[in-house]
Amino acid sequence: MSTLTTTARPAPGAAPSRSRTAVFVNGFGNEVHKGLIGLRSEWRGTLIQIVMFGLFYLLVVMFMGRGELRADLLVTGLLGMVPLTFIHEQVNRSFWSYLGDIQSGTLEQTYLTSLPSWVVLLGRQVASVVGALPYALAVFVTGFVAIKLNDADMPFDVQALVPMASIVVGTCGLALILSGLTLVYKRVEVATQISIALWFVAGGTFVPLVNMPDWAAFLSRAFIPIAPGIEAMREILLKGRSLTGLQDGWGLTWVLLQPVLLLLAGIVLFIGLERVAKRRGTLGRY
Repeated sequence: MSTLTTTARPAPGAAPSRSRTAVFVNGFGNEVHKGLIGLRSEWRGTLIQIVMFGLFYLLVVMFMGRGELRADLLVTGLLGMVPLTFIHEQVNRSFWSYLGDIQSGTLEQTYLTSLPSWVVLLGRQVASVVGALPYALAVFVTGFVAIKLNDADMPFDVQALVPMASIVVGTCGLALILSGLTLVYKRVEVATQISIALWFVAGGTFVPLVNMPDWAAFLSRAFIPIAPGIEAMREILLKGRSLTGLQDGWGLTWVLLQPVLLLLAGIVLFIGLERVAKRRGTLGRY
């Protein structure tokens, strides 16, 4: 007796199954692409903002120099203005991506998919970081040109990449905290606006932390993501110190540890606030 074997075939019109990894990668890519749509579609507004950030930097340096663009102030101010521009854009892009979805009523749809929330979270953070880089780069180019026009040199040391990376990581932690808050407390835009002033005044952007009162410098180094990184970059580039020989702040250990702690705090708080919003059923309420 012969045995008849048959091979199961997918039903007509059925989509081929994909691996879980492929689904995650596709969802992550969609979130990154969605986050960068505004940067591409509103390029005129982007150019205006880039110009305004550059002018703001020059005006602050001119004010500090009593009407002159002094080369020393241009250099030290640039080391503060580039991180300030980055944290402003990165945090706001992450925050408004969630608030925009809440206001448009599309945030709940994100949680109806099979994707875990961390995929969406990671995609939005990457999009925010990438979207903030052109603004920070434009300020750097503005400062570099101004420094060269003053017949000065822009110092460079590859060691400065370490505090720069720490700023990116710590800023992501702050963005997660504010994004989590907006899931539960729908009108927290004022928090982002106040924090901008806080970063500018207390982050060591134009006034080094060593010139601030001890209590203010302590709070800045402890809680502001850009403060330890800016202080370390100034020591490396302006004072010729090495990463292991930092003296003005709390050393290399804190430059590396603070952003990690902020990131972990951001992840824990975001997940906790996300669960609160789900439990209350308020993800799409504004």
